[in-house]
Amino acid sequence: MRTATLGPAQRAESLASMAERELDVLVVGAGVVGAGTALDAVTRGLSTGLVEARDWASGTSSRSSKLIHGGLRYLEMLDFALVREALKERGLLLERLAPHLVKPVPFLYPLQHKGWERLYAGSGVAMYDAMSMARGHGRGLPMHRHLTRSHALRVAPCLKKDALVGALQYYDAQMDDARYVTNLVRTAVAYGAKAANRARVTGFLREGERVVGARVQDVEAGGEYEIRAKQVVNATGVWTDDTQAMVGERGQFHVRASKGIHLVVPRDRIHSTTGLILRTEKSVLFVIPWGRHWIVGTTDTDWDLDKAHPAASSADIDYLLEHVNSVLSVPLTRDDVQGVYAGLRPLLAGESDATSKLSREHTVAHPVPGLVVVAGGKYTTYRVMAKDAVDAAVHGLDMRVAECVTEDVPLLGAEGYRALWNARARIAARTGLHVVRVEHLLNRYGTMTEELLALIAEDPSLGEPLVAADDYLRAEIVYAASHEGARHLDDVLTRRTRISIETFDRGARSARDAAELMAPVLGWDKDQIEREVEHYQKRVEAERESQRQPDDLTADAARLGAPDIVPL
Repeated sequence: MRTATLGPAQRAESLASMAERELDVLVVGAGVVGAGTALDAVTRGLSTGLVEARDWASGTSSRSSKLIHGGLRYLEMLDFALVREALKERGLLLERLAPHLVKPVPFLYPLQHKGWERLYAGSGVAMYDAMSMARGHGRGLPMHRHLTRSHALRVAPCLKKDALVGALQYYDAQMDDARYVTNLVRTAVAYGAKAANRARVTGFLREGERVVGARVQDVEAGGEYEIRAKQVVNATGVWTDDTQAMVGERGQFHVRASKGIHLVVPRDRIHSTTGLILRTEKSVLFVIPWGRHWIVGTTDTDWDLDKAHPAASSADIDYLLEHVNSVLSVPLTRDDVQGVYAGLRPLLAGESDATSKLSREHTVAHPVPGLVVVAGGKYTTYRVMAKDAVDAAVHGLDMRVAECVTEDVPLLGAEGYRALWNARARIAARTGLHVVRVEHLLNRYGTMTEELLALIAEDPSLGEPLVAADDYLRAEIVYAASHEGARHLDDVLTRRTRISIETFDRGARSARDAAELMAPVLGWDKDQIEREVEHYQKRVEAERESQRQPDDLTADAARLGAPDIVPL
């Protein structure tokens, strides 16, 4: 079984190694596009480095709607090429690249007008399915179906009877976005890439006009490294313009940030066996199954405040509740909201002043010799963006380089996943874990589940649930720090797990237990444990306060009341 360990020792070794000899490609930014670019480059045989200022996926790539989809609404915009490309990627992820992480999910689209709407919407969904099948990657999902109103209400009893005259049901896919990125990074490292989080680029190295590397600050241990590379790829998403400013060159394009917020509510608050997709005056609203929860989102508004911690305001929350309640027979209230998260989409500016109409296409540019910039796009098509970025970098390399192979490179945990899934009852009997626990692990780690089971065999207490977060085992917290690059409590409660949005206390009661599990792995003393817990509690308080504020300005100010933790 191929694997990779991203523990403290490996991080230190990676930074030292990157500074030791010139790389072929240095990727800046470890969201889904940066991580995908590192995997693409290293599997072409290029020496590859990846640095991230904060944590893997700490920006946009951990705050999405968690959907892998073709973009049904882009058909309405006649953007057939984007939909075709995204449907192919959806199929690859479901069937070959990450079947342990990417899963089918059904959606119900309520029809509100007789006759014409069924014909209009039905034609669009039929084309969606046909385009998926035509690419040869749609066989893993059921075809859409037309439902009468009574049938739709049996599938989704939560709906008001007068909210629909019938419905369509179709399938897309979903994943845990932050977990997916962590897995991408580990896969790149397994093939030979060097990767370090909490490693901030403070400037670019230049020889004349040419970019020949970057100055990188180790945010954790202090010190600065000069990492030289034949080509540098800027994959920093909504920070693209800021990163470009370090080169002293005006970018060939600009990236605008659009804020989208999501609510997380308990599964029993919406009685339905299917997700929902609802049309709003600006865009669409999703109600997405998420384990024992629902995710309700999203909004689409311009954002020009703090990019690291976009804040959800009271107005944002009211907007989502108002729109979802327009079709629910039992309305949701503020008390039903377990979690709230806000993210920023990196949109290419220029086509329109409205962020909902800005391009979801991606662009790759070579603004100065030695530097490639990739921006825009959508999560589902990250692999295509990565390929295009590396193709552009290859043009600047004085060597023959292989073509992209990532279409045939499964992520760690994918190979053999279905065999382990079929054996899950035997695994449960062998380990003493309930079969539901084994299924949970397999759908988060795939075949790497064996590594967690080995931790539990060594220390059976790790097979117990984390305090106040029954969905997660204590072993997962240890594993996050020892194998997945988690450096702080926030990394674990917010991204390696989803405790921060899946519990009413936002993970506050789990914080100390998690910190004490991480401490031996990361070498924390009692003072550092206290700092980590205190920082996390302040973060939760600041987020709650921001969500009580009436607008973006006041919400942003409240959220910034809890600064990022910096080790002493």
